[in-house]
Amino acid sequence: MIVSMTGFSRVESQHAWGALSLELRSVNHRYLELNLRLPEECRGFEQTLRERIGQQLSRGKVDCSLRFQPAASTGTEIKIDTELATQLAHASREVDALLYNPAPISSLEVMRWPGVLQTPALDIEILKAASIDLLNTAIADLVASRSREGEKISVMLEERCSGIARLVDEVQAAIPEIKTGWTSKIRERLADADVEMDDARLMQELILMSQKMDVEEELDRLKAHIIEIRRVIGQNGPVGRRLDFLMQELNREANTLGSKSVAVLTSQASVGLKVLIEQMREQIQNIE
Repeated sequence: MIVSMTGFSRVESQHAWGALSLELRSVNHRYLELNLRLPEECRGFEQTLRERIGQQLSRGKVDCSLRFQPAASTGTEIKIDTELATQLAHASREVDALLYNPAPISSLEVMRWPGVLQTPALDIEILKAASIDLLNTAIADLVASRSREGEKISVMLEERCSGIARLVDEVQAAIPEIKTGWTSKIRERLADADVEMDDARLMQELILMSQKMDVEEELDRLKAHIIEIRRVIGQNGPVGRRLDFLMQELNREANTLGSKSVAVLTSQASVGLKVLIEQMREQIQNIE
């Protein structure tokens, strides 16, 4: 089943010790490129989060943003590091003695000093487990989003495959008439020019020209590529690179069909094929 590389997910979780929110955004990219933005409290297990994303996603540029909001300390006892506060007070008096007109320091300024007000230490393992659970939920949501987008792309590719197959059938059905008309036109031109040519030599030249304009092989390859594209679309796992290669092969056959064209029908078919192939190629750039 086709999976798109474009998707978005946002999830949140509430806990007694705080709140977590996580966003995942992915767009198309040649390889898997991860960009993580984490709060300082989560830096210690960044590699674990990276590995978890890499286990689920194969391609795409993925931005992961994790936010942590500690719970308010309302209802808990405020603890003060009295030793640190005393040291700050003594240091302030020593500095005051060096100044001509010192400004008094308030107790609120002392409490703003890092470490004076003590808060309960957060258990990092609990934060890690909650972050991983939230990431798993976000990845599942992102994968579902990418799968839904992939289904839409799959429908579009099937429609274009059917369009290519119709053009190939039209050209194949018209080949006998094209060859007959082309041979008649050559004979008419020779007659108008009043040029006599040996029938054996004329037949030899017509055979050589017929070989040069023969497109049966190109049409057969176009059909084979369409069969392969439909087979790949039904596979599980990353198929974007395989489909991209098949687009190159389709385009090569369409170009050859145009270069060999001796009729309006085949020229128009070549242009129509290129349009359909380009439409497919643009969408395939988004496939994992």
